[in-house]
Parts: sequence; structure tokens; C-alpha cells
Amino acid sequence: MTDDVQQIVNGILAYLAENPDAQDTLKGISEWWLSEQTGKPNTALVEVALKRLVTDGLVVARERGGAQTYYKVNRRRLKEIKALLTQFNSSDTPNN
Repeated sequence: MTDDVQQIVNGILAYLAENPDAQDTLKGISEWWLSEQTGKPNTALVEVALKRLVTDGLVVARERGGAQTYYKVNRRRLKEIKALLTQFNSSDTPNN
């Protein structure tokens, strides 16, 4: 996984940890969830990140209306997501 995709994965997980009732489409996630953190990201990279999160079972994908896929947190894995974020944030902090 590239660094850009990993940053998007972490951004999505951070958003979902803070907003566990949230669900949205690829477009909504790119425009609303992630734009607050890093500016509007590359939608293709967001799609790669979402596929990874769905494969890992951290995010659930549901089709609505036959065309739109909505993504939301897998609530059963919320504690694990918070632990992953803590681990990521601690490894992102330089040791002084």
C-alpha cells in the first residue's frame, strides 16, 4: 500500500471513529470526510483505500438504489479501529 493510500485509510478510519453513525458514497467521502483533513484527495486513491478497508472487514459496503455504494464503519471492529489509530498516531510521532 502506498503512503498516499495509507494516509487516506487512516483519514477514513479517524473520521469513522469520531462519527460512527456516518455513512456515505465514494464521492461524499472524498468531498466531505477527507477534504477537512487534507484537501480534496484523488478519488481513485480513495476507492483503493475503501476496497482495502472493506477487504479487511473494517468498513462495510452496501449498495442502495442499484447504483450507489454506501460505506460505513463495521461497528463490531470499532475498538480495533481505535487501537489501530492510536498505534498509527504513536508511530507517526518522532521520539525526542
